Amino acid sequence: MRAAVLYEAGSPLRIEDLDIPDLVPAQVLVEIAFSGVCRSQLMEVRGARGVDRWLPHLLGHEGSGRVLEVGESVTKVAPGDSVILTWIHSTGLDAGGSRFLKGNRTINAGPVNTFSTHAIVAENRVVRVPEGLPLDVAVLFGCALPTGAGMVLNELSPDPGSSVAVFGLGAIGLSALMACRLFDCRQIIAVDVAEDKLETARAFGATHTINAMSCDPLQAVRDLTADRGVDYSVEAGGSTDTIEQAFAAVRQHGGRCLFASHPEAGRKVCLDPHDLISGKRIAGTWGGDSKPDRDIPRLAELYRRGQLPLERLLTDRYDLAHVNEALEDLEARRVFRPLLVME
Repeated sequence: MRAAVLYEAGSPLRIEDLDIPDLVPAQVLVEIAFSGVCRSQLMEVRGARGVDRWLPHLLGHEGSGRVLEVGESVTKVAPGDSVILTWIHSTGLDAGGSRFLKGNRTINAGPVNTFSTHAIVAENRVVRVPEGLPLDVAVLFGCALPTGAGMVLNELSPDPGSSVAVFGLGAIGLSALMACRLFDCRQIIAVDVAEDKLETARAFGATHTINAMSCDPLQAVRDLTADRGVDYSVEAGGSTDTIEQAFAAVRQHGGRCLFASHPEAGRKVCLDPHDLISGKRIAGTWGGDSKPDRDIPRLAELYRRGQLPLERLLTDRYDLAHVNEALEDLEARRVFRPLLVME
């Protein structure tokens, strides 16, 4: 198999030919068709998640492909099945991580990896692709969609007539925004620093957009809400600043902020205690509280109905040899969700 390997934090990934080991119980061998590239992998490569004790290792936690072989005790999928690979735990056995070989050197991998032509994953990290879902679009069902849409569908469930602000319009933020359209929200306010992403947000149903590079986003939210603040905010901007802004944007006496970002290791958010005692609430999300076996079919049905125009998030495709370019484009905010194509 060919795989992108991280040997040293802060250095580019290297494309290597690796030997595929025999499967152990609860493992599944998948031929990867597509992989998403997200901020979590960017942070790992850049060394922004703290000490990495697993080097050298593989990366990637959302993908799609075809099952080639299953280990002992695997009953959830069978050879020939098209599957979604996800970091979010689903039903099935957990096999832990796996190890590959490059000559005499061991290359580590977690329970799921997707920056490679093949992957060995635990049974509880795969879900069959629902009928009518293309394999490229299916990649988003491994992380971006269940996290972003799940934040709204599973955790916030906005009340009819409420107001929502979405901070950060990558694939997670736009997935959240699309989910907000499923509720009878009076205002859906999109906040970002890139005008092309704000344009996409308008096409996805945002009632208002705010370019945080050209104005104070908090003042703009207050202006749009008669100085009250929004009922709900979703944060997916990737920084402590956007978490703080999203929290500050919600109203007192019941406003809720839910954030998906995990900023660089060591960074802290700063909150005003008075905001907390006056009834503002803030929490982080773990994959949108999604249960893949339950939520992936539900989200696939929304996609088939045309309520989730996910193709618009997959604007840029790269082969595995150009994975570092994909990471650079993501870092520079030139793309929503880079897609690795395994030919």
